[in-house]
Amino acid sequence: MIEKWSAFLEPSGGQVSNSQAIRRSQAALHDGAICSDLSPRGLIAAHDSDADLFLQGQLTCDVQQVALDQSILGAFCSPKGRALACFRLFRREDAIYLELPRELVEATLTRLRKYVLRAKVTLEDASHRLVRFGVAGPHAEAVLTNQFGAIPEAINSVIHTTGDWPDITVIRLPGITPRFELHGPLPVMQALWKALDLNVTFTDAEPWRLLDILAGLPTIYPETVEAFVPQMINLDALDGISFQKGCYTGQEVVARMHYLGKLKRRMVLARVDSAQPPRPGDALFSPQADASQSAGRIVDAAPHPDGGYVLLAVALIEYAKPGALQLGDASGPALYLEPLPYLLTAPD
Repeated sequence: MIEKWSAFLEPSGGQVSNSQAIRRSQAALHDGAICSDLSPRGLIAAHDSDADLFLQGQLTCDVQQVALDQSILGAFCSPKGRALACFRLFRREDAIYLELPRELVEATLTRLRKYVLRAKVTLEDASHRLVRFGVAGPHAEAVLTNQFGAIPEAINSVIHTTGDWPDITVIRLPGITPRFELHGPLPVMQALWKALDLNVTFTDAEPWRLLDILAGLPTIYPETVEAFVPQMINLDALDGISFQKGCYTGQEVVARMHYLGKLKRRMVLARVDSAQPPRPGDALFSPQADASQSAGRIVDAAPHPDGGYVLLAVALIEYAKPGALQLGDASGPALYLEPLPYLLTAPD
């Protein structure tokens, strides 16, 4: 199905990220709406009678909060409490879907399946089952309301469409501008993409990556697997960790960090003017840090419309201040910190 969707997108520019396309998407985010292909995102589906119980014993979040009308964030950790993947979870019909970068789907499935044992749960790569794209911008609410008649009102809330547009899951995401993620079967998503033609600017996934970063939402990539404890990427501030639900893989480490106040690193939002694009996993340097100690690592980065790059980085809290962090090494460009769009919770 992905091949059919890719072929369908070619005439619309949904796979193009050249300078002209970037300028169009920037203008649309300012006073219109973009429609971004999210094919680089993959999906894992969990279903059967023990699916909820199984995921509750593996993920940091309270899976019981995932309802047909509510999505949440969560992470899957190693026994040492390091994040192997970070997901958005949502329900469709009889399955829970876990959204993550497609390049991590196979490895994450392999690790999760090791814990299945006698549980009645089926875990599968569902990336080809549903098409997904996002709609964002000042006009996004009006554009989708015109099509569906109703949209999710609260952040992380979900609706499932019926009528003229059946079987589309619509999730409202946090961000600096209204934005919505849509999942549905190929024929109806093709028809909807065409119906949006006169009201949106079509883009690839890069503008969506920028919006995720500006919203302070972390993504784990292959370069950062096992690099961070969930609190380091602010999942506690994003309701992606439950400290009441009981045991899950890595829970002991995560709980100890929460209750004993041992957290030394946090994710920050920053801008940087760099000749080379920052990449997930790139190192940070601080002239104030011990030479043997890393000051931090990049979580995610994207070009900023005003020039340079915007990034999320996990940094030592004591150096997360103006003038104290540089990209790479002592000769690297300085990071300019910006406020996150949410409050961080202090360790108890």
